[in-house]
Parts: sequence; C-alpha cells; structure tokens
Amino acid sequence: MAKFIFVTGGVLSSLGKGIAAASIGALLEASGLKVTIQKLDPYINVDPGTLSPFQHGEVFVTDDGAETDLDLGHYERFTHIRMSQGNNFTTGRIYYNVISKERRGDYLGETVQVIPHITDEIKQAIKSVSVGYDVVLVEIGGTIGDIESLPFLEAIRQMRYDVGRENVLYIHLTLLPYIKTSGELKTKPTQHSVREIRAIGIQPDLLLCRTDRMLTPEAKKKIAIHCNLEGDSVINAIDVDTIYEVPLALQSEGLDQQIIKKLNLSAHEADMGLWQDIVRKIKEPKNEVSIAIVGKYVGLKDSYKSLTEALIHGGIANDCRVTLEWIDSEEVEAHGPERFLSEVDGILVPGGFGYRGIEGKISSITYAREKKIPYFGICLGMQCAVIEFARNVCGLKANSSEFDINVPAPVIYLMEKWFDFRKNRIEERTELTHKGGTMRLGAYPCILEKESLAFAAYKEEELSERHRHRYEFNNSYRETITGHGMKISGTSPDGELVEIVELLDHPWFLGCQFHPEFKSRPTEPHPLFRAFIGAALQEKHSLFPDLEDGNKH
Repeated sequence: MAKFIFVTGGVLSSLGKGIAAASIGALLEASGLKVTIQKLDPYINVDPGTLSPFQHGEVFVTDDGAETDLDLGHYERFTHIRMSQGNNFTTGRIYYNVISKERRGDYLGETVQVIPHITDEIKQAIKSVSVGYDVVLVEIGGTIGDIESLPFLEAIRQMRYDVGRENVLYIHLTLLPYIKTSGELKTKPTQHSVREIRAIGIQPDLLLCRTDRMLTPEAKKKIAIHCNLEGDSVINAIDVDTIYEVPLALQSEGLDQQIIKKLNLSAHEADMGLWQDIVRKIKEPKNEVSIAIVGKYVGLKDSYKSLTEALIHGGIANDCRVTLEWIDSEEVEAHGPERFLSEVDGILVPGGFGYRGIEGKISSITYAREKKIPYFGICLGMQCAVIEFARNVCGLKANSSEFDINVPAPVIYLMEKWFDFRKNRIEERTELTHKGGTMRLGAYPCILEKESLAFAAYKEEELSERHRHRYEFNNSYRETITGHGMKISGTSPDGELVEIVELLDHPWFLGCQFHPEFKSRPTEPHPLFRAFIGAALQEKHSLFPDLEDGNKH
C-alpha cells in the first residue's frame, strides 16, 4: 500500500509549497522510490482553464488534455512523473462530482453534506492516484485559515485514521520573517500557523521553515517546543539562487532521511549528482544570451512559468545563462520594436488569447524576420508569425478570425471539424461552444519534414506535443504562403493540421502550434528550446567573434 505525505502552508500564500512538494518528490525518486504528486485546489472553478493568467498564473496542460494548476509543471520538471486528470482536483470539481451523483440518485434517501460526502469524494480522489506507487505526495492549495480549504483539511485529517498512522505524514510550510530593526528571525507567525492547523486536528510531523538565512540550533529548539515537535523535525527551507537548488538544500537539512524514517520506507541514500551538475551549469555557465519575451501577461511572470523554465533548460543544454527581457507587446505597439529589441540575441512570442497587444507582437516578428534575429513563436506566436508573413511578404490583408471575424484573408481561423488522433474520433466546435475544456487540448502527434530546423532539433520524424488553442492555420492559404517562402515542416499525420512553420532564408525562425515548454525538464531540455538558445548563442558569436565568454554585446 502507498504511503501518503500531505503538504500544507501557513502564514501567507506563495511560500513555495509547489516547489517544496516537487523537491520532496525529486529526493524520494533519487532514493529509489516510485512517487506521484497531486494538487488539491480550493477554488470553485472546475479547472483553471477559464481563469485569467493574471489571476492564477499559467494553465499547465497534461498529455491527456487536463487544464491544471501551474504547480503540476513543477512536479513534472522535478520528477519523472507525467501528470494527468487525476493529479489536480479543485473544490469545483469535487462538488461537481458529488452533485452529479446526487442528481443521478447515488445518495437516494441521504442528506448530502460536507461530512461525509464531500470529504469522502476528496479521499477517493487522493486514493485514485495511489495504485502502483510507494509514496503519494499531496499539496493542499491555499493557506491554513482560509475557509475554502477546510473540507480538504478535514479529508486529509481523516486519512490518517483510514489508512493507518504509520502510512501518513503531515508536512507544514511556514514563514520565519527576519526583522531588521531587532536583528532576529521571528518565530511567532510559525507558532500561530501550527496552532491553527492543530486546532482542526492535524499535528504536523515535519515543519519546513522558509527563511532568508540559516536557523540556529536554539531557534530550531524554540520552534520545536512551541509546535510540539522533535528538534530534528524542524527543517530550514532557506532561500536559494535557483529553484533547482531546493532539493539539494533540503537534503543537506536531512529532510529525505526524516521522511524515510518516519514512514518506515525501504530506500537508499539519494544520489543527487545530476542535480548538482544542473545547479553548476545554471550558476557558473560558460556563455550568456539575452532573450526577449514579447507577451501580453508580462505583469505576472507566473503567467509564463513553464516557458521561463524551459528557456533556462535550453541554457543548461548549451552551458549558457539565459537573461530574460520581459517586453509588454502593448508597449511595442506604442513605441515600436527598435527601442526594445535592438540589443537582444533572440525573440520569443508566447501563447495567449484575445486581440490586446497583438499588433505589438506582429511588429516584433517583423523586426526578427528583417533583422535576422533568431525567432521562436509558440501557439499564438506561431499564428502571429503566419499573419505577419501573409501581410508583409504575401501582400494579403490578413488576420486571425479570432481578432477580426470579417477579415478578407483569415489565414488563422476557427476550424470547426477535425480528426482527433488522441481520441480517435471527429471533433466539432463552433463560436457558440462553451469555453471551458473545449479547445484542442493535450498530446497530439506531429510528423516532421526531414529537411527542416524542427527535424534537426528533434532528430526524429514523429513526435507528440501538448496543445491548448482554438484557432488553426487556414489551409485555404497554404499554397500562397508556402509559395512565398514559408515552410510547413510539421503537420498532423493526415496533413490537415499545421503544427510547425519555418522561414527558409533566416538563421533560425520557427513557430509551433503546440506548447513545447510543457514537456521540458532541467534533466531533459526540450529539443526546440535547446536549438533556439543554441541559435541565439551562435548568432551572437558570429556578430561578436572576439567574445570568448559570450558575456558582452
């Protein structure tokens, strides 16, 4: 039977529960254990698919088409797990399931209540991912004291009685702020947070204390006494230079050994050599490039979390530091691309929805195309590249029907019918289709042309990548666009869905309809990000051949 570890957070949000859970997963995997991770989110949306990126950061997409919380991206990047629908449940999804059962008559004669019906549904969701694993890590979203988290907390309290005390471990993450005026770390917020969680019946077994400096043995002892813990159960979760250093920092504090001992797990000492090498390449790279991300959600960097990490991974693959320049596409619209892009080594336009900022993205692509700067367009970034090329090279009055329903040349349009190779059936949609969960979502196959940048990067002819979009390349304009020099290098197996476009007379210019960032890991950098950063580095060295360290323009 699997063991269960529940990770909760207190004091305030954004403490890093997701990174903590992912790091614990990395440590346990490196110790020879088979691990999976689940996120339970307290908001009432059935999934984050219809949330603004400003509200909740990026939406991470799994192979099976689940739109999930961004923390699932951390779980995949830190471990070998592939997430699925079962790895993310929200309050909305739990209540939706219970109400559906009630309408169906499953509870006939019963009064449906939070306890036991909602809590039983939560426990069933937790147990549903446990088959075949040694350890199930479950992160509870939100902060202790939030009213919406209470059903999840009650459910995980009951789990200890359902599966046995020896099979459950509670880890609580808190903040220890440093007060400059008094020159000391304050433990009171942590004490209050632990008191709050103990009041609802959960005694933490391990405490992760987020700090910006090392805890003294005296401070650990004080926290342990007030929180009813042993001294070595207080773990210093100190700030580090890169998130990929967190597993190493937690291992140095003995967290993995504490977990193995408390759950009586059969495991060997974690081999973290690969993580040490990753951290070395991030902190002491031989080269450096600057990449401009021209986006519309740059006010919240979490909107592009997987993207920024994938760029770092591309840097790891090239032993190169990647400096990110965040460019608001509306600012480019107002002031032109020259003032923002003249000093960068590569330009990337990411995904997004809606017309705001689109013309700024398109003018940035024109700049990249004409100035021969390596360009990478993802999802909407590919669509904008097609629009830009159709307008400025093919001479069409082009746009996407998402932005202008009456455009003369809708080179990007809403495809209402296509064959879904993943579901093996015809899919249909219209402008009236519900927004939630109706996009082309999840993993789809793609066939590559051998003479292409894409094939040079992947080194294989057939691949599978994750999607999240509604609008597609309009095949009515395929002959015109390819006739003017844009190459279609990747399509669906039947050739109907355009997946990758490239420019032939450019050092490196590629747009893909899918989201390659979702499958990139520090241990396995995605081929397209490896190639893009490599191209940016090569162009930089060709312009500045005397720069051996690549650190100057």
